[in-house]
Amino acid sequence: MKILISCLIIVISWSSFAASPDAYSIETIETPKDVLFHVTGLDITEDGRVYCCTRYGDVWVLAQGKWTRFATGLHEPCGLMVDQDGAVIVTQKPEMTKLIDSDKDGIADLYLNLSHAWEFHNNYHEFNFGGIRDNSGNYVGTLNLAAGRNVAGLKLSAMSTEGGYRGWAYKVSPEGKFTAFASGLRSPAGLGTNDLGEIFFTDNQGDYVATSTLNHLEQGKFYGHPISLLDKPEYNMAKLKEMKDEEFEKMRTLPVVWIPQEEIANSPGNPEWLGDSGKFGPFKNQFFIGDQTRSNIFRVSLQKVGGRYQGCVIDFISGLQCGNIRLKFDAEGALWAGQTSRGWASRGSKPFGLQKVVWDKKTIPFEIEDVKLIKGGFKVTFTKEVDPKSVKVANIGISHWWYNYTRDYGSPKVDLKNSELSSVQVQADGKTLVIKMPLKKQQVYCLDLSQVLNKSGQKTHNSKAFYTLINLVE
Repeated sequence: MKILISCLIIVISWSSFAASPDAYSIETIETPKDVLFHVTGLDITEDGRVYCCTRYGDVWVLAQGKWTRFATGLHEPCGLMVDQDGAVIVTQKPEMTKLIDSDKDGIADLYLNLSHAWEFHNNYHEFNFGGIRDNSGNYVGTLNLAAGRNVAGLKLSAMSTEGGYRGWAYKVSPEGKFTAFASGLRSPAGLGTNDLGEIFFTDNQGDYVATSTLNHLEQGKFYGHPISLLDKPEYNMAKLKEMKDEEFEKMRTLPVVWIPQEEIANSPGNPEWLGDSGKFGPFKNQFFIGDQTRSNIFRVSLQKVGGRYQGCVIDFISGLQCGNIRLKFDAEGALWAGQTSRGWASRGSKPFGLQKVVWDKKTIPFEIEDVKLIKGGFKVTFTKEVDPKSVKVANIGISHWWYNYTRDYGSPKVDLKNSELSSVQVQADGKTLVIKMPLKKQQVYCLDLSQVLNKSGQKTHNSKAFYTLINLVE
């Protein structure tokens, strides 16, 4: 390990870690001295100013190597974005707040309440996540369910509510109009948009969430956790208590991907979209997501099949110093990670901090670039040409399973089986494999490609891809 200290940045090479591709390094940003800098919101402007909100209620700005406290006194904010006019939109527990520096001295002097149309009961788990706008200019947030035995109201399992749109996604217009538009969320810790402006959110494993998920957030959809239905006029406590889990299951919208517990993530944060600029290596048009528990970052590749999104999950890099709850790409292509442990365990040794992942701009690591479903199998693309001698059916292991939908906390892999491959062929580009095999709907397929080598005899650092198959290619 080589450490170079220069100004605010400590450069650490983590090449010895299992899930760390060649040519990517982790830089640690020095945060304000004697400040509990638990980052829960992160945004970066085109001119390079870094905005962070902390769970202790401050907003800080890093500009030209200097930190300035922009705002203070907020109630555990968990989302932040810099608006087009330079104002900062923060989602704190009791409200969505617009912070304005009206006298241009670098410190916010106006704290404007955009909306507090939901209810907040001072339960520690009533988080309010945000940090994005939709295509119509609305600010979007997600409201966490409450937790704890003493919470009043309906309690089907570990989570609960005292009312007021807990477990809902909402939008607020620039004028402050509040609209709750999707329900069934449990602990939706991160929001992001793709290049089309479509909204996605992650949810954390628990009751009615078999393992952590990435979901396409759409108007009127129900994502599985029944507690939030109390805010619909056609439901009440008596009705929900009478309903069976099978009834809720028929109503729910399945996720874009299941994120296997422990293998990839335990508590994912916001999905951060990487376009096709090429500033972050060979990966393009994918989401990058950090995990609070495993202190890693993983990738999600989307595919639209049968009118809805599905796709694959591939680990990316491990060894960050703390849990990664917020990610953001800067204009140069570096991926920043806002970090907090918040008292929950994380594999990183630090309780909080700020780091960024940087590509060396020249080296292409040997990795699984993408996995796509095709008719009767999968198409796997690598970042470099593979050794054809290593590509054979015996060298590729594929298993598949599904998850239970119940009020229990999480689910084991159900009906875990090995798949029988029919054939595997290297395509003309030397980087792409076509795998033929029997497939069925509503399965997670794990592709173990650890025995596939490149022409230099190297293995990939991340050898498994997890594809969530909802619809088949017809």
